[in-house]
Amino acid sequence: MKSRRPDSAPPGGAPHRRRVLLVDDHPFMRAGLRQLIDRQPDLVVCGEAGNPTEAFAQLRQTRPELVLTDLSMPGRSGFEFIKDLRAAHPDSVLLVVSMHDEAVYAERVLRAGARGYIMKEAGGENLLAAIRQVLRGEAYVSPRMSARILDAITTRRPRGSQSPIEQLTDREFEIFQLIGHGRSTRDIAAQLHLSPKTVDVHRSNIKGKLALKDSTALIRHAVRWVETQQVG
Repeated sequence: MKSRRPDSAPPGGAPHRRRVLLVDDHPFMRAGLRQLIDRQPDLVVCGEAGNPTEAFAQLRQTRPELVLTDLSMPGRSGFEFIKDLRAAHPDSVLLVVSMHDEAVYAERVLRAGARGYIMKEAGGENLLAAIRQVLRGEAYVSPRMSARILDAITTRRPRGSQSPIEQLTDREFEIFQLIGHGRSTRDIAAQLHLSPKTVDVHRSNIKGKLALKDSTALIRHAVRWVETQQVG
């Protein structure tokens, strides 16, 4: 039996449209994504959320086939959101669309449980291709990122050859970013649901991995790194 294309109409009925939940804290971004997706014959936006709490409520109510989410989450780490969502809804398919550099974030996002990562600057046609690819059960990263990952695998790049930032664990990386955004230890602990002592341990580990002599150097380095990412 031949399989039917996702946008083909079943006998006597309308085309099956795959249900997409949008998660982004910017209403204008959600509006643009909705307009793009709802124009497609095989896709439809079934709900929107501006934060993780709304996202979990929408997941229960709308049962989407795909969650299209930003990585920057108000009040919660994006990595934590992905892991929590996958734990609560293991059948959910996640595609992250973000302004952040894929070279820094894509592999971490995939390890956290997302099916793909695409940068917002990629454009509408590439985003639609990524959506359809992950809905087919395939992973998605850009050709450039795919080549980078394949090269790392085929050359068996040792962990020591990674950049210092790449050697941070996901939790350390989250804390490093928050330090760069000017957050205090107490603020970081509250946002990530950790004790201040645990955050201090992570800060110490980060300083060691980045060869930074003290907290002042760590803050300065983190702020510069965040500024570079925002400019890039």
